[in-house]
Amino acid sequence: MSYYISPRFLDKLAVHITKNYLDIPGVRMPLILGIHGRKGEGKTFQCELVFERMGIEVTHISGGELESPDAGDPARLIRLRYRETAELIRVRGKMCVLMINDLDAGAGRFDEGTQYTVNTQLVNATLMNIADNPTDVQLPGSYDSTPLHRVPIIVTGNDFSTLYAPLIRDGRMEKFYWEPDRDDKVGIVSGIFAEDGLSRREVEQLVDTFPRQSIDFFSALRSRIYDEQIRDFIHQVGFERVSLRVVNSADKPPEFRKPDFSLSHLIESGNFLVREQQRVESSQLVSEYNRGVNLNSQPAPIPTSTLAPIANQSTNGRKSESGNGLNKQQATSTQLSPEIVEQIRQILAQGCRIGIEYVDERRFRTGSWKSCVTNQINGESQAIAAVESCLAEHEGEYVRLVGIDPKAKRRVIETTIQRPGSKAAN
Repeated sequence: MSYYISPRFLDKLAVHITKNYLDIPGVRMPLILGIHGRKGEGKTFQCELVFERMGIEVTHISGGELESPDAGDPARLIRLRYRETAELIRVRGKMCVLMINDLDAGAGRFDEGTQYTVNTQLVNATLMNIADNPTDVQLPGSYDSTPLHRVPIIVTGNDFSTLYAPLIRDGRMEKFYWEPDRDDKVGIVSGIFAEDGLSRREVEQLVDTFPRQSIDFFSALRSRIYDEQIRDFIHQVGFERVSLRVVNSADKPPEFRKPDFSLSHLIESGNFLVREQQRVESSQLVSEYNRGVNLNSQPAPIPTSTLAPIANQSTNGRKSESGNGLNKQQATSTQLSPEIVEQIRQILAQGCRIGIEYVDERRFRTGSWKSCVTNQINGESQAIAAVESCLAEHEGEYVRLVGIDPKAKRRVIETTIQRPGSKAAN
């Protein structure tokens, strides 16, 4: 089967890879090429087609390998695979690349609920170090002075704004936003249905019928056409005997005749897939669940007569020794310093969400901050109450206030409001 390679995609990868194998005096080339774009547009598959066409060998790393219970393992894995690829270049005398799929899923930070672990920090630092010193990549605990061959690194992802900003700067990473245009889509879909007898005009009509769908939609559509024959096969064999017939069977594998790939049948099946997508989008079950959790977590209203005597007690930002937990939180509602209250107001005034994080002195050196809140904070009073609660619970530790841009899904403010031995509240 002959698949379509976008000329833009082929040009970008070929130039980046070849450039990293050339020694051009006075020219500093980014080692990393970051390919990002919408989900399901075939970024990884297009890369594989380009590698095959150029005769390039690939060493793969998945975004899922960038976290581990043991600190330092993912960073060591990246260095190990890089050195292995450099050795392949030396031994086989051909172009090789290191490819990291879904880098943002493994090393990105999407909101205040995403843990920024030691491994995340080390993965970012390791990639930055390799990009700056591509011929001197050492494994922990050993040193080899022999220079390595430079190995181009290709990374894919959906949203690179979630990555550590110094890693994606232009000197280290060259960015390529992949969004196939109509001609690209027609070419790719023609390759998907190449063996099914669809004319160029029918493929164009199919693409124009579903203009907002990504490339994987059309691949799933082709797979779905076979469902009817597989359903007939299951009924013919029987549900109880399908396993024996398909797995380790002495009989020859089942054969299926070519299904109906007429344009009308494809459009009908495509509309069914679209309706399933719309059901998922319209159900919003997760949002409904989270709204219920937030409502249930709101503190019950407390009579003013109960609050008045407690508010007059001086707690110096600590928990009161009497009364229930809600009264304790309300009792310290005016105990924050004016500077912290003003910071909270400024963050909310900018349309940002509030996050609160803490860390002890030992983990402060590695930047392993943990989130203080599990639910989204809405409004100034709720933010103040959450900050006071976190300060009281983590007295003697570092506590910082975080402002998160909900649209860009990135941090815009990080302010430490408590340090060991200091008083954050007055």
